Amino acid sequence: MTSRLSPLLAIPLLLSACNSESAPQEAAQPAIEAQVQAVEPAAGKAGDHTAELPTLKVQTLEGAAYDLASHRGKWVVVNFWATWCAPCLKEMPDLSELDKANDHIEVIGLAYEEIEADELKAFLAKRPVVYPIAILDVYNPPSDFATPRGLPLTYLIAPDGRVAKQFLGPVTGKEIEAVIAETDGPKAGA
Repeated sequence: MTSRLSPLLAIPLLLSACNSESAPQEAAQPAIEAQVQAVEPAAGKAGDHTAELPTLKVQTLEGAAYDLASHRGKWVVVNFWATWCAPCLKEMPDLSELDKANDHIEVIGLAYEEIEADELKAFLAKRPVVYPIAILDVYNPPSDFATPRGLPLTYLIAPDGRVAKQFLGPVTGKEIEAVIAETDGPKAGA
């Protein structure tokens, strides 16, 4: 009887080792957070995939209407981010410089978090960017883009409106320019 109880007693111990709050996983967490900040799936209309030719209509923080379709003819970087996401904050200056230095590339930042406009404006006063920012409703994210499972999540939209590349985790301006160059697009600074 003792030999049967020992394996049964071991099961709860093994299961507790799988608990996400265990010490070994906590030690590994900073390395994961350095690349991608996980987000809870939203209960919105967006699904598990992004449309080949996505639409996006949002209102920017400054109150302007932003329609992705009106930016055809240029490369557009659609960047899902949040103020609490360290990798997102790290890539913001580089994305801002990318937007500023290239006439053929535009960036739009989509704040994927529950935040008030005044709070985000105060945040951006300390971390300014040259590109427009819009706050997304996490319960009703844009339906043509997959629901972000991690941040930052960036899409490079080609001049014809199609998704050229998706980046999960931080991305640099050089990486974006390399993808554009691979597709025989304009070179940096154009």
